[in-house]
Amino acid sequence: MNPAGREGEELASRWLERNGFRILATNWRHGRSEIDIVAREKNTIAFVEVKTRRLGPGGPPADAVSGRKRDRLARGAAAWIALHPGERGEFRFDIIEIVTAPGGSPLVEHRRDAFHADAG
Repeated sequence: MNPAGREGEELASRWLERNGFRILATNWRHGRSEIDIVAREKNTIAFVEVKTRRLGPGGPPADAVSGRKRDRLARGAAAWIALHPGERGEFRFDIIEIVTAPGGSPLVEHRRDAFHADAG
């Protein structure tokens, strides 16, 4: 992982904790799937993909979460759920976008329920 991505994931974890989430796992891997952050918010487990970009041309960072990436996240989430039967509640997929401008502070955008497991 590149340094910007690592810093983005650390920033996203801190942001989630400040906003009432409890971090359950970071960089969780199963096979070819990786989930950046698994976090609990009340009765919901959020599988969070973090996308960090520098301010510039192009669409929002969330646009980089392709159908293939969503499929891998869904498979990873299914494995995480199977391996953690004690974690009950609702499940969803979130995306945290972090955009940085040269010399500026990063902007964090949290997209709750950004996609569904059957979305491609």
